[in-house]
Amino acid sequence: MSDYILEMKNIEKVFPGVRALDNVSFKVKRGEIHCLVGENGAGKSTLMKVLSGVWPYGTYSGDIVYNGNVQHFKTIADSEAVGIAIIYQELALIPELTVYENIYFGHENMKGHAIDWNETIVKAKEMLRKVGLDEIDPSTKVKNLGVGQQQLVEIAKALSKNVKLLILDEPTSSLNEDDSQNLLELLKDLQKEGMTSIMISHKLKEITAIADTVTVLRDGATICSMDAHEQEITEPEIIQHMVGRKIDNIYPKREHKKIGEVVFELKDWTVCDPERGGKEILHKVSMNVREGEIVGLQGLMGAGRTELALSLFGNPRHYHITGGKMYMQGKEKRYKNPRAAIDDGLAYVTEDRKGDGLILIQDIRYNTSIANLKALTTGLAIDENKEIKIANEYKASINIKAPSIEQKVGNLSGGNQQKVQLAKWMFVGPKVLILDEPTRGIDVGAKLEIYTLMNRLVEEGMSIIMISSELPEVLGMSDRLYVMSEGTIKGELDGADATEEKVMALAVKS
Repeated sequence: MSDYILEMKNIEKVFPGVRALDNVSFKVKRGEIHCLVGENGAGKSTLMKVLSGVWPYGTYSGDIVYNGNVQHFKTIADSEAVGIAIIYQELALIPELTVYENIYFGHENMKGHAIDWNETIVKAKEMLRKVGLDEIDPSTKVKNLGVGQQQLVEIAKALSKNVKLLILDEPTSSLNEDDSQNLLELLKDLQKEGMTSIMISHKLKEITAIADTVTVLRDGATICSMDAHEQEITEPEIIQHMVGRKIDNIYPKREHKKIGEVVFELKDWTVCDPERGGKEILHKVSMNVREGEIVGLQGLMGAGRTELALSLFGNPRHYHITGGKMYMQGKEKRYKNPRAAIDDGLAYVTEDRKGDGLILIQDIRYNTSIANLKALTTGLAIDENKEIKIANEYKASINIKAPSIEQKVGNLSGGNQQKVQLAKWMFVGPKVLILDEPTRGIDVGAKLEIYTLMNRLVEEGMSIIMISSELPEVLGMSDRLYVMSEGTIKGELDGADATEEKVMALAVKS
């Protein structure tokens, strides 16, 4: 048997006007953890879609050799039949079904013409044990699980198909540090049992910790493959291969830092959630933000950071605000809806850009202007020439990579989608901008562009509240930061003095 379980040879894939994969060759050793990295739009996900049959044989050129045999996958079912399974960043679980129903959905355990539910539950328990979820009742509905647990159920589902090559696309992008570490440990345990894994990730710390081999794609082409057993693979080296240049400081410093007076303040802000039986989700939160300042909001998953942002931004989740006061530029406020917040100078860039932040079937132009149509309206009509001018200006100024502003946002890379979401709010021109996970699921080059843009905005007088699960990001960008736990502020740190140890000590403080 060959040392390689997979060889993809001279793969080319062309979309209208775009060569997504340009003569890519990719080899994976049997039993290794192979990390595939590159900027958004480099071709990573496209290559894996070719491999898994999402892009069927005949829509690309080149060869796929799996276990020594040339394969012509026409559907995902074809690749699964030989032991290849892919888990996407957006999980493919059905929330209203139980764990055991999800694990065996599409390949049910049959007894005659009926599903053998008893056998299904027994087998589901075995799959859950393999992924470290022994404590989970397989009859639990998936919607009642945490994100980390759902990710493990997705892996259990793949294992139930007798998978030999497991592909994970950004598996830790929505996980906290503990859940991410648990997932990486699981991959190592599966490796000991003979599993081969391909992991796509932008988290370079995780890559250097777990990878046996790292392959870098750039602009649809293979740049290099590095063997961790032959050389030390460092984050700066990966970044240089990814972006084609050396980046000395991923967190750019502001040249002209000018922080003014307090523009936004909370005092004892307290909120309950009717959908959770009236449970108090925020308790006496007090914080402030000054003009020209980036304030980080840190905490473990479930600390209440996003709930806080939503309760401020017109309360679209209909939380019950039970106490406390909010001040914008010295005046007490409580916004009845997001439009009232926007009109008063508060904007919120959601963490869920695909679900809540953007209209994917519409183009860049539409998404840029949608939150501020009144600025483009003459009488009852939208001034299309002005709309086109504005959209083109933002496309150029923040480097949105697309053929034109008529490009559908759903066809953009994650980093460029995030830039469109930022362009939308920049056009509104808020005084205070809340950024919720601003760099989730985007590559290091796009992250640097987002960080540079943040610095530019605060230098122009805007104030930013940045929510992020990536602790190095918060430490690298914040002038000050607040640490949350269990719905309350546990402490405030100056950005210059903050360390990971100090933040984590506050994050787990009871």
